[in-house]
Amino acid sequence: MDTEPKYTDEEWGLLVGLPQSVLIAASQAEADGARRTREEWTAGMTAIADGRGSSSELVKTVAAEVVSRQGDITDGDEPPVIEFPDREAGLADVISRARAAHELLAAKAETADAEAYRYWVVTLADVVVGAASTGGVLGIGGEQVTPAERGFRDELAAALEV
Repeated sequence: MDTEPKYTDEEWGLLVGLPQSVLIAASQAEADGARRTREEWTAGMTAIADGRGSSSELVKTVAAEVVSRQGDITDGDEPPVIEFPDREAGLADVISRARAAHELLAAKAETADAEAYRYWVVTLADVVVGAASTGGVLGIGGEQVTPAERGFRDELAAALEV
C-alpha cells in the first residue's frame, strides 16, 4: 500500500474488522455444537491467515493485521470463539458493515484491491459454512451447508456485489 494514509482510522477498522465479523456470522448462521463451531473457527482463522499470501496488498495487509490481533493459527495459536449476544441482530450488522465496506472500497481502493478484498471475504464465508456438517450422528450424515448458512453467504455476496 502507498505511504499516504488512504483510510481514516474508522474506515481501516471497518476493513480489518469485517473478516472476523464474517467468520463469527458464518459460524452462527446455523446453531451447531461446540465441536462443529470450533472446526468452523479453525477453518476461518486459517483462511484469514492464508490471506497474507494474496497478490493484493490490501488483502495481505488486512490479513496480517487480523492475525497480529487474534493470533496465528498456522503457528498453533488457538482461535478465540466469539458469539453474538443476539444472533439475528449480529448477522444483520455484519451484512450492513459489508455494504459499508463495499461503498468504501468503491470510493477509495484500487479496483483490483477492492475486487480481491470482496472475493476474499466471501470466500472466507464459504470456508466457514463448509467446514463442518450440521445434523447427522457421530459426524456421519447431515448437511454440509444448511439453507441458513447458504442464505447468509448469499446475502453477504450480494452486499459486497460479488
